[in-house]
Amino acid sequence: MKRIFIFACVHNAGRSQMAAAFFNQLADSEKAHAVSAGTQPAAAVHPVVVEVMREVGIDLSAAKPQRLTPELASGAEMLITMGCGEECPYLPGVDRADWPLPDPKGLDVAAVRGIRDAIAARVGDLVEKKGLRR
Repeated sequence: MKRIFIFACVHNAGRSQMAAAFFNQLADSEKAHAVSAGTQPAAAVHPVVVEVMREVGIDLSAAKPQRLTPELASGAEMLITMGCGEECPYLPGVDRADWPLPDPKGLDVAAVRGIRDAIAARVGDLVEKKGLRR
């Protein structure tokens, strides 16, 4: 059975979108898949996030923020939250990690590149530790 990893932030318009995209790029798709979601989804992914991800060959222009629901989370192995604080959901029986990363909303391209690179490094470590690399 394919292992599901959920990346969640408040608006699902930046950090969690980048993390899921990196995870799905690095992980063996036969073994695992990542989903991103938010507690208060925005209307669209931040344009600066789309821009900096395009720089590394990942196109998020068609990505749509979605709400983190119990149905979406069912069957998940792990929930990685990013800055949703008290709004972060609790999912019984699901392994959890919190990555305190700044929200890219309103930041300049250089700052968002730094967030992107920090997320890429953390996702790479996670994929490696879980034995999921392609």
